[in-house]
Amino acid sequence: MKFKGLYIALIALLSVGYVNAQANLLNAKIPEQVGMKTPEQLAADNDEPLEYGYIDDRDILWSKVVWEYVDMNEKINMPYYYPVDTSNISSDRRSLYDTLLRGIKNGDIIDVYDDSYFEDKLTMKDIQSRLSRIDTSNAGFERLNAGEVITDEFIDKRDITAGDIAGFRIKGVWYFDKRQGELKYRLLGVAPMSPDVNFIESTNNDELVELFWVWYPGARYSTHSMKVFNHKNSAYPLSFDHLLNARRFNAIIYREENIYGNRDVAEYIKGNSLFQVLESDKLKEDIRDRELDMWNY
Repeated sequence: MKFKGLYIALIALLSVGYVNAQANLLNAKIPEQVGMKTPEQLAADNDEPLEYGYIDDRDILWSKVVWEYVDMNEKINMPYYYPVDTSNISSDRRSLYDTLLRGIKNGDIIDVYDDSYFEDKLTMKDIQSRLSRIDTSNAGFERLNAGEVITDEFIDKRDITAGDIAGFRIKGVWYFDKRQGELKYRLLGVAPMSPDVNFIESTNNDELVELFWVWYPGARYSTHSMKVFNHKNSAYPLSFDHLLNARRFNAIIYREENIYGNRDVAEYIKGNSLFQVLESDKLKEDIRDRELDMWNY
């Protein structure tokens, strides 16, 4: 029955994608008509993110909050990374970072925070200071020391772009729904990771920082409106919301809620990357086994 439900859900997602895949492409007489829907299509258009069902606290038999890292170097995660060059591609295709940033700038995403506990909200000015750097070049300092006025050519400007994003940190909760008798996952937050914009030009700068945390339930309309290229069939694009809620990515758990102040795996397994990965796999297995254990009497 579970596989039947997944099959029906997949067909529904593909049907929604069909309506949005280059609308009117074969009927357009001029390029401007590509993407324009007919009045009948607009009347029947209900392309919105599927609302989360209400979950009563009494229906949650068990839950655990985990933090994961999604590496953009892995092939399965590349749909979240590309396209990085937006100058030669249509406006309805963007990376996940550009989608989140566009939603923030447009005011569609307002719940943006400093960390994964969603307590300190960030203003647009705070976010911009993390994404941009404006500095005077060495030649500009020489002119200033000589008492000369510098022009724009002596000002270095650097912005974080989609190509600088090395990965995403995500926060979510696994829970066992006793009404439906199954283990489920709910995504709570997303944070793009990149080198610090102030040291991004440094050749030995491998440290990544969290640019901002987005409360994901409030960003679903933005992630759903942006379609992701389907390399198997471009007539059926999916959205970022579909991919994220379906967990169509590979991630490693770097933290789980625990008695030690939610310490990271790297804090109690130090200096050994292999053992850290093995510990992450162990945490995954413990969560996956939870559903099976619920059915063992």
